[in-house]
Amino acid sequence: MDNKIHALHHALIPTKSSLSKKSTVKFADLLHQTNELTITKHARERMQERKIQLTEEQWHQITIKLAEAKQKGVKDSLVLVQNTAFIMNADNQTVITAMETEEMKNKIFTNINGTILID
Repeated sequence: MDNKIHALHHALIPTKSSLSKKSTVKFADLLHQTNELTITKHARERMQERKIQLTEEQWHQITIKLAEAKQKGVKDSLVLVQNTAFIMNADNQTVITAMETEEMKNKIFTNINGTILID
C-alpha cells in the first residue's frame, strides 16, 4: 500500500492561504484542489495486519469530511467507517492508526476533538 492515498483526483482540503482569509471557502472552490492523505507506517501496518481495506469512494468521503472538520477547527478526529475506526490528524491529513470494531470495545479515545461518521 502506498504511503499516500490519492482521493479521486479532486479532493476537498482547503489550502493554507484560503483558510487564512476571513471569508469562507466555497464548496465549488474546494472541488478544484488536490489532496493526498498520508498514512503513517504504524497505520499502514495495522491496516495490513487487520486486512482493513477501503474503496476509493470511501477514501474520497473521508477526505471530504476531514476537510469539513478542519474548517470547523478539528485537529484530531476519530473517523468511523463501517466496522473500522481511524484516528486522523486533520491539519496534516494523516492517518495515525486504524482498528476494527472488535478492538474498539472497552477503548477510550483520547486527544480527539471531532468524530466523523462515514456510511
